[in-house]
Amino acid sequence: MYHLKSWKIFASLFLLSLVIGACATVPLTGRRQLTIISGGEMRAMSFQQYDEVLSESKLSEDAEATALVRGVGLRIQVAVERYFRERGMSARLAEYEWEFNLIESDQANAWCMPGGKVAFYTGILPICGTEAGIAVVMGHEIAHAIAEHGNERMSQGLILQMGGAALSEAVKSKPEQTQALYMSAFAVGAQFGAMLPYSRKHESEADYMGLIFMAMAGFDPHEAPRLWERMAANGGAGVPEFMSTHPSDQTRIRQMNEHMSEALEYYKP
Repeated sequence: MYHLKSWKIFASLFLLSLVIGACATVPLTGRRQLTIISGGEMRAMSFQQYDEVLSESKLSEDAEATALVRGVGLRIQVAVERYFRERGMSARLAEYEWEFNLIESDQANAWCMPGGKVAFYTGILPICGTEAGIAVVMGHEIAHAIAEHGNERMSQGLILQMGGAALSEAVKSKPEQTQALYMSAFAVGAQFGAMLPYSRKHESEADYMGLIFMAMAGFDPHEAPRLWERMAANGGAGVPEFMSTHPSDQTRIRQMNEHMSEALEYYKP
């Protein structure tokens, strides 16, 4: 009994040390987060998974739509890089390998993996409606990656499920479990889009950051609440899976409008 109690105390202290020693700060918001996985490890796994998704998917043959998505993505990439450069934080993006692809699918979905690997599905384009609508989605998804929300969720999973094991150790000892953990931590699942929804905190944070990024890229931030107004008017029909759970349409609209004056300071059409 004594040894069991001592082990529990040791485990608690070990996990506490991980929490204290692995805190990072989210850009723009300043929120402290727990990340025990290195950026290099996350990007390596991300690039591999991204290539697998592309190999098992059909890229869109619509050259105009593909160019539109990539053009919006490039503009937001440039805005993000400028934001980091102006604040002396370019090192955080040094190993990003940005890529934007449009996948032929009825799914109303989009996602961005660590390192700037973005995928849009053709099914989301009618919901976006306009170039600025694509920018709303693009900015939101890139914000998830910039804020390292996936790393945060996967770090929590490693601690809860594997006692805080290093990612490299987890991959070696429990490859299938680690793979499942990764897929659930990001916007990619067994059916490419079946994902564990982000928390309200992560969604609201990505909404805010995405609003700023799209404004910096020269897209009217007013389009963000308009996109959600259209969804609310349709009773939520056709809402993208990656945005369908948290928070509600009306909450998002209110929060985006609250941030609008700040976003407009960055907007130079």
